[in-house]
Amino acid sequence: MNTKDKKVLIIDDDGKNIFALTAVLKAYRYSCVSAYSAADGLNLLAVIPDIGIVLMDMMMPEMDGYTAIPKIRQNKNFGQIPVIAVTAQAMPGDKERCLDAGADDYISKPVDVDKLLAILKAHLK
Repeated sequence: MNTKDKKVLIIDDDGKNIFALTAVLKAYRYSCVSAYSAADGLNLLAVIPDIGIVLMDMMMPEMDGYTAIPKIRQNKNFGQIPVIAVTAQAMPGDKERCLDAGADDYISKPVDVDKLLAILKAHLK
């Protein structure tokens, strides 16, 4: 199975971010699904079996990425899926905080497309 056969789940409360990420990834032949909240993203993980990676906005209302990632990790059905923290927080210590929450990798906004593609390639197996 080609790594691009796996779907990218984008979880972000901002529709503009979802639109931009989806447009870029579709240009590189990635299939995307999206959720506007962490709770909806967790529900999608439970019902869509071919999600290969999650791009998780870390700052969302109700449930942020710091809360959602441990919930993903605790699930025996999809806890092994790579989660990439996508955040506007790029201060010293922010990357470590994301990784401590259980993220496999980190990318700051605005997203560097080449870096994002390299991260996807590294984590999609």
